[in-house]
Amino acid sequence: MAFMIGIDIGTTNTKAVAFTDAGVVLATAGASYAALSGPDGRYELDPARLLEAFIAVLKEVRAKTAHLEGFAGISFSCAMHSLIVVDKGGQPLTNAMTWADLRSKPYAEALKGSETGKRIYRQTGTPIHPMSPLFKLLWLKDKEPEIFRQAGKFISIKEWLWWVLFGKYQVDHSIASATGLFDIYTFTWYGESLELAGITPDHLSVPVPCTHTESVLTPSYRSSLGLPEGFPFIIGSSDGCLANLGSRAMRPGETTLTIGTSGAVRMTAAAPEYDPRERIFNYILTDNLYISGGATNNGGGVVQWYIGQLLGKKGADPAVLNDLVAAADNVAPGSDGLVFLPYLQGERAPIWDADAKGLFFGIRSLHGQSHFMRAVLEGITYSLFQIGASLEETIGPIEHIYASGGFTHSKTWLQLVADVFLKKVFVTNVADASAIGAAIMGFYALGFTGDLADSAGMIRVQETYEPDEGRHRIYQERFAVFEELYDRLKDLMDR
Repeated sequence: MAFMIGIDIGTTNTKAVAFTDAGVVLATAGASYAALSGPDGRYELDPARLLEAFIAVLKEVRAKTAHLEGFAGISFSCAMHSLIVVDKGGQPLTNAMTWADLRSKPYAEALKGSETGKRIYRQTGTPIHPMSPLFKLLWLKDKEPEIFRQAGKFISIKEWLWWVLFGKYQVDHSIASATGLFDIYTFTWYGESLELAGITPDHLSVPVPCTHTESVLTPSYRSSLGLPEGFPFIIGSSDGCLANLGSRAMRPGETTLTIGTSGAVRMTAAAPEYDPRERIFNYILTDNLYISGGATNNGGGVVQWYIGQLLGKKGADPAVLNDLVAAADNVAPGSDGLVFLPYLQGERAPIWDADAKGLFFGIRSLHGQSHFMRAVLEGITYSLFQIGASLEETIGPIEHIYASGGFTHSKTWLQLVADVFLKKVFVTNVADASAIGAAIMGFYALGFTGDLADSAGMIRVQETYEPDEGRHRIYQERFAVFEELYDRLKDLMDR
């Protein structure tokens, strides 16, 4: 038996999983951290805390598997769209600006809809939005000129950890493809984006395939990590792309729907799928596989907001959260006319509007707490359904859905997704799809498997949720109101 440790570095926590080439989870570990946020749109992570979390989860899983033979390698998954400025010695000059940082909104808005913006979207696969590191660079150049001038490199979270471990500035094609700076057709830095940002390729890492492997750790980590000399680390891919691999959604029509803090709907394709309406992204999984889809800013984090801020149960035991969500089952589909727009953090796909706001609409005296809870779940799901519709228009029909992320613990929410989409929803045996995907990528890189689509057979379906046509018709009526609400109110939201 061989096993790989997949490590997923996310926006709120880092997770590690030891996964065998027979599809068995041997051990898991996790470490969370707080974001540094502000009313100006700042949403950052401390690089030092990210490094601590990575070391902690690696050591914990290593301790749990120390008695086992067959440890083959360590492979990485990481959140996209982050930016850290480091000096010429590799020391961070800034925190990690995450995908949720909206300070660059004016710079994205100025480019959206322009001919330059359209070319950048087509060539880089990254929609024009403040999440993109391209616009973070424009903000830094304008608002933090001294830091911009001192920069040795502009890198992502994974690149910084890779530099700490190996002393090399390298970026996998997948993370690079989510920057707005990388040509997804030529696998090189895109000149028009670099010129706009006022940088050169020397300011960026060397792009490498997602199977790229390093094995010579920097002196300070050779002994502290307790690994044999020459042990392989695989650079891996991005979290969203690896969620498809870790959910077994690798063939036409197979779709992943992920809800964690944020959420996403994605399909795998052999080539980028251009959307003239610029609703979907095209990111690289490997050099001959692309992941097309859309991400919402507003997933499980909205549920946490509702329970913590409005119900006053911040930091409540997970069992309390589960009970509140389950209680929403006592309310009929459609929440008796209550409709919720979940845009608490602005929105990415498919509307790409950083000024979008949240809204409860249609409140009447009959509505109680469970109505509001159900409306929150329905609103998040409608937003994901919009993304799915964009994908179907661009790529082709959704055959069925593989669910991943924290929401898979909720039978109520899983059934809601099946009914809204009118598709079967499968829940697999994986602990974390992105970390599992990283492990599978590691096996692929080291030659344990020759085909990523076939390796999806390592993942087994544990539960299936069948859609109900009657409930679907009700949801379609409410969804029409959901869409029209945003269209009518978006100008007022901007004001």
